Amino acid sequence: MATAKKKATAKKATKKKATAKKATKKKATAKKATKKKATAKKAAPKKATAKKATKKKATAKKATKKKAAKRKPNAAFMAPMQPSAALGEVIGAKAMPRTDVTKKIWDYIKKNGLQDKANRRMINADDKLSKIFGKKQVSMFEMTKLVSKHLSAAK
Repeated sequence: MATAKKKATAKKATKKKATAKKATKKKATAKKATKKKATAKKAAPKKATAKKATKKKATAKKATKKKAAKRKPNAAFMAPMQPSAALGEVIGAKAMPRTDVTKKIWDYIKKNGLQDKANRRMINADDKLSKIFGKKQVSMFEMTKLVSKHLSAAK
């Protein structure tokens, strides 16, 4: 009979242990669920701050657009310049601003297909342009420097 009592108390003890394990598992899953909820709650405010940041960026872009609209061209670029005789053969003899001179030269280059096929930054000079450049091939960045030598202040 003593063994039967021992077995009964052992069964009760194992049941208590099992219920205790179940309770700790339930607590652990409850903690995980609360952590997930907490992280979900934390994620939502981050999205809201991101929206605020984009609004700030948008207002900054609007401000820069307004500043760009108020910008005036430099008067030195708009002053009329008289081209030399060699340059006048390409763009015309009439006085015009530097910006128009550059545009007309590019129109001439594109019309006559003078850009190098392999390296588009290089310009192959024909007879008229070789008088201006002094070489058979120049880079587009060097071109404006060479053209400025053929411009003088309009009278």
